[in-house]
Amino acid sequence: MKLEIGKFFVKDMVFGSKTGYSRGVLTINKEEALAVVKEDSHITEADLYIVNPGDEVRMVPVKEAIEMRCKVSGGVMFPGMTNPVTPAGQGRTHALKDCSLIVVGKHWGSFQDGLIDMSGPFQRNTIYGSLKNLVLVGDTDEEFERREQQKKNRALRWAGHRLAEYVGKCVAALEPEEIETWELEPVNRRESIVQELPSVVYVLQPQTQMEAMGYNTLIYGWDGNHMLPTFMHPNELLDGAVVSGSFMPVSSKMSTYEHCNNPVVKRLMKEHGKTLNFLGIVMSNLNVAMDQKQRSAYMVAQMAKNLGADGAIVAEEGYGNPDVDYIQTIVELEKVGVKTVGISNECTGRDGGSQPLVALDPAANALVSTGNVSQYFELPPMKTVLGELESMARDGLSGGWEGCVRADGSLVMENNGMFCSDHISGFSVKTCMDY
Repeated sequence: MKLEIGKFFVKDMVFGSKTGYSRGVLTINKEEALAVVKEDSHITEADLYIVNPGDEVRMVPVKEAIEMRCKVSGGVMFPGMTNPVTPAGQGRTHALKDCSLIVVGKHWGSFQDGLIDMSGPFQRNTIYGSLKNLVLVGDTDEEFERREQQKKNRALRWAGHRLAEYVGKCVAALEPEEIETWELEPVNRRESIVQELPSVVYVLQPQTQMEAMGYNTLIYGWDGNHMLPTFMHPNELLDGAVVSGSFMPVSSKMSTYEHCNNPVVKRLMKEHGKTLNFLGIVMSNLNVAMDQKQRSAYMVAQMAKNLGADGAIVAEEGYGNPDVDYIQTIVELEKVGVKTVGISNECTGRDGGSQPLVALDPAANALVSTGNVSQYFELPPMKTVLGELESMARDGLSGGWEGCVRADGSLVMENNGMFCSDHISGFSVKTCMDY
């Protein structure tokens, strides 16, 4: 399967009379773009803003981040979600780089929403503080969940994905500045010199624990709670087949932007045929009941073993209860002889002294931590807030609490509420220090 990503590097973003791209400048017709957003009658208010790194802007509650892109050939964007179900991972996709689309609630937030600063001491806590961002700020008439801690955020999330494709289409007919090619031959049809290399699988555990539908990660538009572990070609992930859900503490979240640009998967693809034989992705899930957790762990291990894997990387989206799935999967992989490295964040308390994961096992002896969700932050005021700062204190956002927002616009919070800040996908810039 071969996928080409045509890249267009955005140097500036402006509003203008016609949506288009020329010489690094992305121009957006705000009226047309908002019409795309308001195709859903549940959107009651919407506006667009452009923010750049260094702007004194804070965004909260942030619900999603998406790369603006379009399919040129070989399928559709976000299959099964905003477009019909069609195989992903082949043909040509054009993508606007060095920028993203951020979806923000105008008023109401929820447990899985977060905060992004575009300047100041916490700008680099998330990659989005270093990108040029088109920001959709909106409200909806979804009164059934207005005061719920867990929200599906459906209207705004779907609007964001429609908007990302609308903007992305402005480069559909243009010649890319760079083309990135991703190609993996079928597992059983590889040259002997490749098959002699250490074989590796990437096990992705997206958040799928909500038994009610509409909150979980979508795979080809299908709620991940209804899935068993599934073998996927890496190109499918990079081409938009997986869409981020709306149920997890937000520092642990993998946005759709991150799924489409997963750095670990890209590195494995680049190393394929050189230092390793990349077999592909085992798309697993996260469960609630112990028998479900064990079943998935068994199935992941059997799949990896039968594919001939020598090693595995397991990435967990979330923490707490899903740590059990994470560790058990590593244990079962080790039992069948697959050497495994895990990637997750941890919850060690503000002093860093607590047990980092709910479950641990001696077999899980190669774990990468991307951050502590309980780390305590004190944020200065920002000149501009897109959204509503009080949502951090009022609406049950992870990392916030009643009284955490001060009258001058400063606030105290835990890392838990920083949007995607632990970047379990591999984007994390955090390091550790010994004392």
